[in-house]
Amino acid sequence: MTSVPVSAQEQPLVRSKLKSKHSILGLIILLLFLFPLTQLITANNLNYYLHLMLFIFMYIAMASSWNILGGYAGYISLGHNVFFAVGGYFSSYLLLRDGYSPFFTAPIAGFVAMALAFLVGFITLRVRGPAFIISTIALVLVFRIRLDNWERLGGANGLKLPLIDLPVEQIKFPFYYGMLILAIITVYTSYRIRHSKFGLGLRAISQNETKAEASGIPTSFYKIFAFAISGYFVGVAGAMWGYYLTYITPSIFLLILVGAQMVLMCILGGRGTVAGPVIGAIIMIGTNEFFLSEFGSSELNIFGTGAILAAVLLFFPEGIVGSLRKIGRLPAILDWD
Repeated sequence: MTSVPVSAQEQPLVRSKLKSKHSILGLIILLLFLFPLTQLITANNLNYYLHLMLFIFMYIAMASSWNILGGYAGYISLGHNVFFAVGGYFSSYLLLRDGYSPFFTAPIAGFVAMALAFLVGFITLRVRGPAFIISTIALVLVFRIRLDNWERLGGANGLKLPLIDLPVEQIKFPFYYGMLILAIITVYTSYRIRHSKFGLGLRAISQNETKAEASGIPTSFYKIFAFAISGYFVGVAGAMWGYYLTYITPSIFLLILVGAQMVLMCILGGRGTVAGPVIGAIIMIGTNEFFLSEFGSSELNIFGTGAILAAVLLFFPEGIVGSLRKIGRLPAILDWD
């Protein structure tokens, strides 16, 4: 989007709006950090809500991470859950072998996932469109077969992890804060990329890769680097998620649905926008949780969730954030682009 010059008279108003938006965002983040502490003060059991919110934070991080490649560069990957699995297995193995906490090894797991993403991107990003999508699906299937038969990592039975040493009413606290911090860092990284020369190059690739390359943009490097960055945060999330579940198996991480959910959240909220994956994750998980609580794990739950998502996309064809911006109705609090 081309920026419109701001006159000297309008600058104080713009600064005031930015300050107000930043204040509101800061207040929301502060309240999220304080929320678990209310359980200690009021003695109410908030474990269900802590679980739901840390699950949302995790998918905000993963969808925002996927958006760097799939939203900005326009390359649809259905194989990002491979990096999710790599992070989970890497940290879990170090926990069982050497006793290192996944909260310590999660950033390292992210770099391992990033290195794998760089290698995979170097190979697969030579193709475009449906061929690239198929190659990412193949990546999931290959890793699923390998982990199912890797006895050192538990094979199809997976690995059982020790419980974190905390009282039961506080056991979700470190995971809640870990996922919250990860979500904040991932969204901020996405924001910085969006407003950088690198992000401009990715968007040019999304619009017309041939013209972008002809104009001097190193398209191959940009795509591979975007793939690597987008794999990093998914790997970190996998490390913490495996420890939270206290067991990991290939079937937890390496389902096509897990990778597809990141894509759907970005499309629902607005692919290629900063706030889109955040809104998409909240709506998709919130909707699914509502129907799950009302109808249980049945066809009605799947039908209800699908119907809501279809209706949203029918009225917001460019995602909620993208469509609202197009008609000039996007709230300032969601205008991060």
